[in-house]
Amino acid sequence: MTDSYAVTIVLGLLILLLLLRVPVAFGILVAACVGLWMVAGWEVLQGVLETVPLSSVSNYEFITVPMFLLMAEFVIISGVADGIFTAAAAWVGRVRGGLAIATALAGAGFASICHSSTAAAATLSATSVPAMMRANYEPRLAYGVVAISGTLGMLIPPSVAMVLYGLIADVNLGRLFIAGVIPSVVVAATIILTVVFLVWLNPASAPPARKHSWAEKWRALKVALPMMALFLGVVGVIYSGVATPTEASAMGAFGAFLIALAMKRLDFKGTVHAAYRAGKTTCMVLLVVMCAHVLAYFLVMTHVTENLLAWVGTLGMPPWGILIVIYVIYLVLGCFLDLAAMLVLTIPVVLPLIKSLGYDPVWFGILVIVLGEVGMVTPPVGLNVFVVARVTGQPVAEVFRGVLPHVVAHLFAVAILTIWPALVLWLPGTMK
Repeated sequence: MTDSYAVTIVLGLLILLLLLRVPVAFGILVAACVGLWMVAGWEVLQGVLETVPLSSVSNYEFITVPMFLLMAEFVIISGVADGIFTAAAAWVGRVRGGLAIATALAGAGFASICHSSTAAAATLSATSVPAMMRANYEPRLAYGVVAISGTLGMLIPPSVAMVLYGLIADVNLGRLFIAGVIPSVVVAATIILTVVFLVWLNPASAPPARKHSWAEKWRALKVALPMMALFLGVVGVIYSGVATPTEASAMGAFGAFLIALAMKRLDFKGTVHAAYRAGKTTCMVLLVVMCAHVLAYFLVMTHVTENLLAWVGTLGMPPWGILIVIYVIYLVLGCFLDLAAMLVLTIPVVLPLIKSLGYDPVWFGILVIVLGEVGMVTPPVGLNVFVVARVTGQPVAEVFRGVLPHVVAHLFAVAILTIWPALVLWLPGTMK
């Protein structure tokens, strides 16, 4: 059987399984096993299945996954996420559109610790949307900013999406985390500027909120300080070289545990529940990685990467042209797959091509995650949109219309990070 025939069958089977809503990991595993059996036989397939599960997840850096997830669970339990929005609203709420800007700032703050886009979207929907509705904001503006602000959880370090990319692409997690700092600011600024532009077009969509006294502002800021300190501590020890990402993840989990205790929100039952949720998500991530490595064996045996590189060489396109084509592919995939599935399915094939074009894999990882943010709010999947719609009880179509301007603005952010790659690579280049 020819390699191209086997690749076609495996790709078709994988698409079919994903359309049937089979979990991503199992869909990848079934398709990869069928492919390996077709091109190499049962004995090779059996050997891969006996060795890959252990070898693929025995990396010491995998400890960062449960630790960062546990940190997120403790932060959610502590309830300090509400304090972030309150603090942001107190400082910028008086400005026309200030509550929407506060939502973007709160989303950035919560995402920096939570690492979950859907959790951030759900939390913001429950806290900031009612506040904006009471202030007579246009519903579409409120829903859109909440949905897009939740996506920051994938970009702001240390995110689980970065860990997954780093482990699949075999890049340094510390450099990847620090590379996400400036792009996070760029994307957050993009959300805020989009809100400012929309309010400028229609001032009635966002009336100014009441003015807060300086005493109220400082009192509100004090509530958000523990989370700010936790984020700066985790990122700071990684950047300074004091701790590895693995060590920093343990410090972050312990720090979040102490915050939850100090807030008097944590008991034995809550601790067990947090550990259970973190363990459950960790198992999902590890299973995806295991299955991705099985698929990688099939890709190697069928020479998919080499054939792709040879084909691209015949196109005669400049590197930036090929990069734009890759961006379009990711945008289309983002309409149907979540970020984890996109990373697992595409990085083993696309990354060698990116390297051959002279692009940095750390830089590309950040761009892929930003494109994944767009996928979180575009139909038909748009997971964050469905979360916001469910929490607020609003039609999904209305939330999609509200987030559309932010999708367009995110494409401008992608262009900025592409034209000036130093925005991504300068800060990790200064690490000790």
